[in-house]
Amino acid sequence: MITVTQLVLPALLAAVLVFVVSSIVHMVTPWHAGDFQKLPNEDAVLAALRPFNLIPGEYVAPRPAGMKEVGTPEFQEKRLRGPNVMMNVLPNVQGGMGRQLGLWFVYSFVIALFAGYITSRAVGVGADRSVVFKFAAAITFAAYAIGHWQESIWYSRSWITTIKSTVDGVLYGCVTAAALAWLWPR
Repeated sequence: MITVTQLVLPALLAAVLVFVVSSIVHMVTPWHAGDFQKLPNEDAVLAALRPFNLIPGEYVAPRPAGMKEVGTPEFQEKRLRGPNVMMNVLPNVQGGMGRQLGLWFVYSFVIALFAGYITSRAVGVGADRSVVFKFAAAITFAAYAIGHWQESIWYSRSWITTIKSTVDGVLYGCVTAAALAWLWPR
């Protein structure tokens, strides 16, 4: 039986590889350059929002007080008049993306460890590397990609952006699976 401690080194390698591949995808290639649109008259929009001192969080507008309000003529008028907005307000930060990059590495490690654990329950010690790869790739792909689909279904995220994130999930899944298969306990 494979223990979780036997999977730590392969999961760490996988996290490093995913970190490197994702850095290349996001910083070297133009693959995700058009994922977000720039607001028209951005400075005026930001200036208009600033007095509200919005705390970091997710907002939707118009937002009904309850399900009964959704059917009222007043609420329907608000929705028709627009704009209909979903926005994620981030904290004001100085500096770079160190915190997010650190969390991304930990996330990638946890996904690899999880994929390794599930794979170990299916195939065991000394399994053929191609079998380990197939199991781990499928699990890791699901972890990185499938959750994005509901963002397009429910939150009107661009399907192009979701497809690009799905392709990223294939890459991250293959890299993770390769690391796990290579260092699989013998």
